[in-house]
Amino acid sequence: MQNLVVLTGAGISADSGIKTFRDSGGLWEGYNVYDVANPKGWAKNPQLVLDFYNMRRRELLLTQPNDAHKGLVELEQFFNVQIITQNVDDLHERAGSNNVLHLHGELLKMRSVHDVYHENILPIKEDILMGDIAPDGGQYRPHIVWFEEEVPMLEYAIEIVENADIFVVIGTSLQVYPAAGLINFTNKAIKRFIIDKQIPLLPNNYAITAIENTASAGVAQLLTMLKNNIL
Repeated sequence: MQNLVVLTGAGISADSGIKTFRDSGGLWEGYNVYDVANPKGWAKNPQLVLDFYNMRRRELLLTQPNDAHKGLVELEQFFNVQIITQNVDDLHERAGSNNVLHLHGELLKMRSVHDVYHENILPIKEDILMGDIAPDGGQYRPHIVWFEEEVPMLEYAIEIVENADIFVVIGTSLQVYPAAGLINFTNKAIKRFIIDKQIPLLPNNYAITAIENTASAGVAQLLTMLKNNIL
C-alpha cells in the first residue's frame, strides 16, 4: 500500500470543541501562551503552568473524537496511514488510528523536570500537583514540548515524510516551526493536500490541492477524492 502521511494541527480537534490558538486571539482559555508554554513561564510560576495543564487535561477527558479523526481511520483500509500531529490530545488514538507520532508531547503524560531526553514518561489522567516528585528527585511536569524547547521526535517525523507517497496537512496554519517545515522534506512529485477553514500562504514551488473547509467536512471531501482515484 502507498504511504499516506498526515500532518495535523489544532484545527482537526476544533470540531471536538477544543479551542485553537488562532481562534483565541493568542490566548488559551485566557492564559498568555508564553506564561504557560515556555520554560521561562515554568521557572517563574510552575503552579500556574500546572493549573493550566490540569484544566486542559480534565477538559480533554470529556472530549470525543470528531468525524475528521474517524475519517483518517477509514483511510487505513486503503493506505499505510501515518499521522504526525502537533496536538497534545489523544483524539487520534481514541478514534482508532494505529500510527500516531506526537511532535509536541501528550497531555495525558508527564515526566520529571530533570528528564531532558524524555526517557521516563508516565501516563497521567489526574492533576499533577506541586510536590509530586519523580524517582530522580525532580518535580513532575506535563510531557509537553514548550516553545524554545527541542522537538525530540522531529527526526522521526522527517524520515516518515521523506517516504510519503501522499502528504496531507489538516488544520494547521503552517506557522509553527519546526513542524511547519516538514512539507519541505516531501518528494516534489507526490500528491499533496491541505485542509483548513482558512488556507494559509503556501510555498509557490509546491503543487497542493487546497480544500477550504472545516476539518470534518474537508476530510470527507478528501476521502471521496482519494477513493475515486484508487477504487
